[in-house]
Amino acid sequence: MQASTAPKTGERNPCDRFKNVTCPFCGMLCDDLEIERNDRGLEVLKNGCGRAVAGFERQLPPAPPLVGGKEVLLSDAISEAAQIIRQADLPLYGGLATDVDGMRAAMSLADRTGGVVDHALSEAQYRNFQVLQSTGWTTSTLTETRNRADLIIVVGTDVHRLHPRFFERIVCPAESMFDVTPARRTVVFIGKDLDRSCASGKTIGDVINLPCDRVGEVLGVLRARLKGFRVADKALPGIELAEIDALAEHCRKANYGVVVWAPPSLDFPHAEIVVEQITGLVKDLNQSTRFAGLSLGGNEGAITAGAVCAWQSGYPLRTSYASGAPDYDPYRYHISRMLAAGEGDVLTWIASIGTELVPPPTDIPTIVLGTPGLKLPKAPDVFIPIGTPGVDHAGRLIRVDNVVSLPLQDLGRAELPRAADVLAAIEAAL
Repeated sequence: MQASTAPKTGERNPCDRFKNVTCPFCGMLCDDLEIERNDRGLEVLKNGCGRAVAGFERQLPPAPPLVGGKEVLLSDAISEAAQIIRQADLPLYGGLATDVDGMRAAMSLADRTGGVVDHALSEAQYRNFQVLQSTGWTTSTLTETRNRADLIIVVGTDVHRLHPRFFERIVCPAESMFDVTPARRTVVFIGKDLDRSCASGKTIGDVINLPCDRVGEVLGVLRARLKGFRVADKALPGIELAEIDALAEHCRKANYGVVVWAPPSLDFPHAEIVVEQITGLVKDLNQSTRFAGLSLGGNEGAITAGAVCAWQSGYPLRTSYASGAPDYDPYRYHISRMLAAGEGDVLTWIASIGTELVPPPTDIPTIVLGTPGLKLPKAPDVFIPIGTPGVDHAGRLIRVDNVVSLPLQDLGRAELPRAADVLAAIEAAL
């Protein structure tokens, strides 16, 4: 069987319109898009952000299965991949940008072959996990934040860049639960050069900006002032203590406050300390009012990968089956570290959503299951083109707040196999 990037035909109409489409191209999984398939491909008609338009309307280049850079049948590529994995002592399964079924299949293959599983974006997730595992936290959901929050504090995160519709759908919605227009809410930005342009509209009251590099210190001073401790006037260069005190008063008066951050934006040493300050602030405020955190990010199926790994193994990502049972170690089984240290002897990389998620540099044999157009720095030993869930085939992804999984439609863009089916075929060929 030969994979094809040609548009699907069969009994479908040449022009179909799809409503209530879920977008797989960011962790929010907005599920209100309207998309048309016509003779030019897919076209986003309604509710699509720039990220969605780029993802759905991307034209696929020709991408046949390749072995050693030469075109082969899909069945031959699967056989070659199985042969490479069969000879490995410690196979690595990375990338993992796929849907629930794809991740289940990756876990099954890792279990069968004694491999290690780790998502390409897990480093950002571990800024959360280290705090969650040590102190716990209180978190909200997208829906709770949309319907109930009267104070939203954005910490060190350019939310609009990661999730272009977050403000439109969650912070500034025209309606909330039961079709009631939400009360005007205060929005606070803590951080340098954060995009505040989306914090506007009839649901937005005060917009407060505290520009700074050291967001963790701002949160520390805020927590101290909320507890009545004295702080030096110049403790925070560029920010007056009166501004912190004013924010503390907003926090005290809030009926439902939410502190928002995205681990991928906190990309500096010991960023988990900032997350710990956020969760500590939430705990402090829950003594007298209602507060919660909301962690964003989760693009490229990262939330789905972490959730399925926990279901299947009982552990988060960075889990090994080399001993015959799941073994969790966030340092030892970090695939980027393993490759740099010369550990592992074959890498299977799955990237079915975006074109930027490429494998780390490595000299070991590499098998790539990727979307056509994936910007690979060099040709892998085996390349198998796969479909994008929610575009080329149906599927399911887990939303960034970890509370719901959303169905993805088959929009019929191209005749490409699912990652789940290719991984299952490789396992069957072992």
